[in-house]
Parts: sequence; C-alpha cells; structure tokens
Amino acid sequence: MKVVLVVLLGLIGLVAVAALVGLSLPRTHRATSRITLQKPPTEVWATVRDLSALLGTWQDLKSAHRLPDQGGKEVWEQKAGGFSMRLIVEAADPPRRLVTRIDTADDAPFGGQWTYQLEADGAGTQVTVTEEGYVSNPLFRAMMVLMGTHRTVDSYLRALGKKLGETVRPMHLDS
Repeated sequence: MKVVLVVLLGLIGLVAVAALVGLSLPRTHRATSRITLQKPPTEVWATVRDLSALLGTWQDLKSAHRLPDQGGKEVWEQKAGGFSMRLIVEAADPPRRLVTRIDTADDAPFGGQWTYQLEADGAGTQVTVTEEGYVSNPLFRAMMVLMGTHRTVDSYLRALGKKLGETVRPMHLDS
C-alpha cells in the first residue's frame, strides 16, 4: 500500500511539474523546416496540393477526404496524429505556395496554419513548411516541447520525400 501511495504521489508531482513548465511556455509557436527534392516544382506541387496524397506514406495521416467548399474555400477533413480536424485551404499559388488552416473555435485545444513554399533549386525543388500554431493546454505545450516543436512538420517532409522516391533530412530554419 505504501509503495502504491509513493508511486501515485510521484506521478501527481510529475504532472504538476509538467503543468508548471507548460505554463511558463508561450501558447503560440512557429516551426520552419526545409528539404530539397530532385523533382521539378510542378511534380512536387501535385503531391503537396493533394491533401490526401500522403495516405499510406505519412504514418501520422490516417484519413483524408475533401468536403464541400465553405465560403468559396476548399475544405478537407483529416485524421492525423490521433486527432480529427477540418482544414481550410486559405491560399494556393501553383506551383509556389499553399496555405492551410485548421478550422477551429478560438477556445480549441490547438490550432494554426501551415504555409508550404516551393522554389526551383536547379533541376529540383526546395520545399519549406512553416507551422504557426497554438497549444492551449499547458500540459500539451510541455509535451510538444519535449517531443520537438518541428516533429510534425519534419515527419510530413520525410513522408513527402518518401512519396517522391527520396530520403530526405529536414533542416530547421528556426529554433
């Protein structure tokens, strides 16, 4: 009984410390990563632009399907990283730039947008993805920092490379 109590108190203490650390972290974050692929921008764009293209390649992405447009904007529903979310395509400038935003209420546990930028690099393409997001729950903020702020963007870029037949190593452009 005494051991169970000590373990329980230890777990409570660990959660309390994580919550305090999370409270000290900013609610918003920005993570930018870049890869270079040996494919032309038009070929890379076709994969980036199709929000279901990485099904079966990006392990975080479990489902993706297009919904009816909303307010003249393209809407997708994805299940990624264990969460279901609606994505709004805010801007698309083929084959250079795509901006998607998670469609959430202001009091949602997390949200934000991704900006994908494609630039010709010789015969290949430089792909930069910037996540500008927020995490409301202090415990989740602490977990995000422990797992790495770039984790999701990097896993997307590695999956994009794999889909296009390349092994890539994302480079972080911010801390």
